[in-house]
Amino acid sequence: MRKLKFRNFDELEKELLADPEVKRLYDEMESEYQVISAVIGKRLEKKMSQKDLADRVGTKQSAISRLESGNSNPSIQFLDKVAKALDSQLQIKIV
Repeated sequence: MRKLKFRNFDELEKELLADPEVKRLYDEMESEYQVISAVIGKRLEKKMSQKDLADRVGTKQSAISRLESGNSNPSIQFLDKVAKALDSQLQIKIV
């Protein structure tokens, strides 16, 4: 394993993404990251805790935590409930 040299996150990211295999895996996760980022962003914008969101969705805080950490494979139905609980709409596009 090669030793990484970096001063900040941007440098680390640049060095890691220079590896074609890491870049491929990173690109494969883009859609998942976008969903996670959107949920966290909307939740924070609304000044809600994970527990607050879970209560509005009708689930447990741990389910929201798994969603936000990427440790789940949520259904479209669940994501739709989360979006509605955030006073938002779920949009899915294939381009």
